[in-house]
Amino acid sequence: MQKDGDFDGHTSDLEEISRKVFSAHFGQLSIIFLWLSGMYFHGARFSNYEAWLSDPTHIGPSAQVVWPIVGQEILNGDVGGGFRGIQITSGFFQIWRASGITSELQLYCTAIGALVFAALMLFAGWFHYHKAAPKLAWFQDVESMLNHHLAGLLGLGSLSWAGHQVHVSLPINQFLNAGVDPKEIPLPHEFILNRDLLAQLYPSFAEGATPFSP
Repeated sequence: MQKDGDFDGHTSDLEEISRKVFSAHFGQLSIIFLWLSGMYFHGARFSNYEAWLSDPTHIGPSAQVVWPIVGQEILNGDVGGGFRGIQITSGFFQIWRASGITSELQLYCTAIGALVFAALMLFAGWFHYHKAAPKLAWFQDVESMLNHHLAGLLGLGSLSWAGHQVHVSLPINQFLNAGVDPKEIPLPHEFILNRDLLAQLYPSFAEGATPFSP
């Protein structure tokens, strides 16, 4: 019995099947980016993230506000800071704080960026199937596949995230832990472009790579 997504039921051409599976991966990535975009937009538009960030011990996180339809607004509760909604326990607010996000504008920008990446993944799936489809030899070349997955995705992705953690997340969270108003914290790109600013928090940054030399 043929199942949905069973490429073997449509064709026995191994190269064609490989191309379809490869292109489908880009479609799956597009859906993931779309989901992430919705999550960040929902937090920027409907949540009390900025209020929670300023006083997370007394204000509960909420990103769900029930509209007043047939009395359903009674589900909204007082989470503190003059905000009424359903308190959430998903941990999104903690993830955003740990990432160094300090404003709703940054949430909006991240949502737009995720939408752009979703569109790019859709285009990549179309392009790699209809315009520049890889040959069967490429799929059977283990070395090229490992280079693509390990070096390209895991390697560069891990380096990028590590750089973000060191140059953005850590200094911003140090300010937040010290009780600094989120609106007074420098923007993320300032920590990346201004080494002197980062050196005020971590003096070793002023020495460059010297502390790592033997």
